[in-house]
Amino acid sequence: MSTIFKKLKQRFVILQSMRLQLLVVCIFLGTLPMLVFSRLIISSYETQAMKQRVTELSQHGNMIANLLVSSNYIINAEQSDFTSVISEIEQVAEIYNGRILIVDSNLHVMKDTFGVEETKTLISEEAIKGLRGTESQYIDNKNHYIELTIPVMNSTTKEKLGAIIMSFSIKNIHEIYVNMNQKATTFLVVLGIVVIMFAAFYSAFLVKPLKQVTASIDRWTNGYMEEKVSIKGFLEMENISASFNHMLNRLQKLEDSRQEFVSNVSHELKTPITSIKVLADSLLSQEDVPGELYKEFLVDITEEIERENKIINDLLSLVKMDKKSGEMNISSVNINGLVEQILKRLQPIADKRNIELVFETFRPVIAEVDEVKISLAINNLIENAIKYNYEDGWVHVTLNADHKFFYLKVADSGVGIPEDAQDSIFERFYRVDKARSRETGGTGLGLSITRNAVLMHRGAIKVYSKEQEGTTFTVRIPLTYIA
Repeated sequence: MSTIFKKLKQRFVILQSMRLQLLVVCIFLGTLPMLVFSRLIISSYETQAMKQRVTELSQHGNMIANLLVSSNYIINAEQSDFTSVISEIEQVAEIYNGRILIVDSNLHVMKDTFGVEETKTLISEEAIKGLRGTESQYIDNKNHYIELTIPVMNSTTKEKLGAIIMSFSIKNIHEIYVNMNQKATTFLVVLGIVVIMFAAFYSAFLVKPLKQVTASIDRWTNGYMEEKVSIKGFLEMENISASFNHMLNRLQKLEDSRQEFVSNVSHELKTPITSIKVLADSLLSQEDVPGELYKEFLVDITEEIERENKIINDLLSLVKMDKKSGEMNISSVNINGLVEQILKRLQPIADKRNIELVFETFRPVIAEVDEVKISLAINNLIENAIKYNYEDGWVHVTLNADHKFFYLKVADSGVGIPEDAQDSIFERFYRVDKARSRETGGTGLGLSITRNAVLMHRGAIKVYSKEQEGTTFTVRIPLTYIA
């Protein structure tokens, strides 16, 4: 079943084409309204023309009926001269190209403008309806004629004197209707061709910038990373071009960062090993080395091994931070107690340099976090504040919260960070002062690890610093973890 579905999908994949869909929409919007509008106009014309013809004939019929009553034509047709009445009847019949029959109360035909039924008896349903005083009409669309029956009745005595049966052709209305239909069809065909041509051109015009983007992506995929996209035209397309170029710049920076990271990792791992090898070779190259020298060299080797171990541990932590948030071990944690525990662990380091650690909290904070990762982030911030500080300095840690986030602020009286370096301090292996970082045992990974831990909690971290006046890091973390 899945194979059949895939084949059907491949067969109809063209239906997913943006250009095809634009083409169809343009044709649909360009022709359908005109088609509906023309049909409504033509249909409305036929209905109105028919209604107007019936109204005109009915008015003429009522006029003839009044004339017949006032002239006593039906009663005295044989004794009097009714030339004017007959002339009026024949004139109406000629104008509308039809036939008029006058019948009396006995259904005798007194006047037939065709001269066929005169003196005969007309027995028909319409004539009987007319004698009963009922006005009726019948429209035969197939044979294109209208038949009206109008009663002739004395309005004073209400006496039914006879009836007028009028039969007129509506072929001219039908011919106009057909002619309009043909012209409308021709117009719609021409309009359809124009719309299709316009839609094809317009859809190609709209899709062309997207093809340029696709081509640029393909070239970039093939290694031409320096190439940028330049699309002019619609504002949205220019925005896509700008966003795409921004993405390319970002990817290029990431690629440069990756290469620099590999280079830095190689260098950082190689440096302690080189030192160990130099120290070991120095011992091996000498005979009868004093025990004190052995001890001194072994202490140096141990320090280099510790340094190597710290770099490896930080790299492992960074790798864990780079993994998906599905590896987060979320639990409800008392942030106040966690910070106090970290400060207690770092107090000996601060005491060595007579640095005052102050913790200020405004309310109890319980948050859904990964305790290990958030502990590592907080520990790095406070430890850096201690290490990059002056003797007899201070570190203030503040914890606060609102209904949605908790806020941790770590401020120090330390050396500060140059303004031009503040955008780079979260990059891996970046050091503001490489010599000082070596002295403090830094690997250049601490702040990168901290930033990743904060981002994995859907939080944010900001830095405010001024050289020789201190640094303040502000961290914002949601109280409820957002997966």
